[in-house]
Amino acid sequence: MYACSLFSLYNLLPSPYFKALVYKKALELATAGKAAEYIIPSFKNIDSFVNEWGIGNLEQRELYLAITRILKDHKGMTKDYFKFLNKYLATFKGSDDDSATIGDAKEEAVAAIIEFVKSSNLFQCDLLNMPAVAQLEKDEKYQLVYELLKIFLTKRLDSYLEFQTANSALLKDYGLVHEECITKMRLISLLDLSSCCSIEIPYSAITESLQINDDEVEQWIVKAIAFKILDCKVDQLNQTVIVSRQTERIFGMPQWQGLHTKLGVWKGNIASAINTIQANKVTEEDTQAMHGLTIH
Repeated sequence: MYACSLFSLYNLLPSPYFKALVYKKALELATAGKAAEYIIPSFKNIDSFVNEWGIGNLEQRELYLAITRILKDHKGMTKDYFKFLNKYLATFKGSDDDSATIGDAKEEAVAAIIEFVKSSNLFQCDLLNMPAVAQLEKDEKYQLVYELLKIFLTKRLDSYLEFQTANSALLKDYGLVHEECITKMRLISLLDLSSCCSIEIPYSAITESLQINDDEVEQWIVKAIAFKILDCKVDQLNQTVIVSRQTERIFGMPQWQGLHTKLGVWKGNIASAINTIQANKVTEEDTQAMHGLTIH
C-alpha cells in the first residue's frame, strides 16, 4: 500500500528533483523485498527518467545498482538484469575520481561476465572495454573469470576447451554448464571465422574450428542464422559458405572504422551507379533527338 502511495505522489510532483527522491524511496522498499512488482514495470522508462531528473553520474550509479539488486533474484528478468549491470559498470570511466570506488564494482563485473557467458542468445557486449571489468584482469580472486570473458569475446572453441580442462571446478562454482558453453563457443567460433576469413569459408575450416563432422556444418549454419548472428548462403557444390553479414562480438573503434570504410565504399558505388544512369539517360535522349531530325 505504501508503494502505491509513493507512485501516486510521484505522478503529482512537478519538480524533477523531488520525483527522483520519491523514486529512490520506492527503490529502497523494493530492495527490501516489498512491492517490487509495482516498480519493475517502470524500469523500461528509466532512460527518460534519468534525462528528466537531470541526475549526475554518481546518482545514476546508485540508481542502476539498486535496480540490479531488485532484478537479480526475479525469474525471467535475466536480460534486464544484464542490461542494468552494464549500465552500472559503464558509470566507472576509469578516471581518478573513480579510483577509490571502482573496487566496489568487482562483484557486479563478475556477475555481468557470468550472465553473458550463460546466455544462449547474447553474442556481443562491451564489457572488455569497461574499466570496472578490466580491473579483474590483475585481481587474484577474479582473474580467471576475466580470462573466460576474453575467450568468449576474442577466441575460439579450442581456447575454451583448454580453459575448461584446467578450470572445470570454477565453471561449476558459477553455475556454468560445459555442454552449453561448447554450443555457444561453436557459434562464436563460426562468427570469428566469418570476420577473419574472406567472404567464402570452406567447410573444412568450419569443421576444424568447431570440431564437428562434415555432415554437421549446415546444421550449425542454420543455428547461426536462426540466432540472427549470421547472414549467408551455402554453396553445397563447392562446399563453401558465402557470408554477407556477421555479428561482431566486440564493437569498438576498429569495428566503427570498418563500418565507416564500408559506408564509404557503398557511397562510392551508389554515386558511380547514379553517374552511369545519368550518362545513359543523356545518351538515350541525344539518340532520340537525332532520330527526330528528318530531311524534307
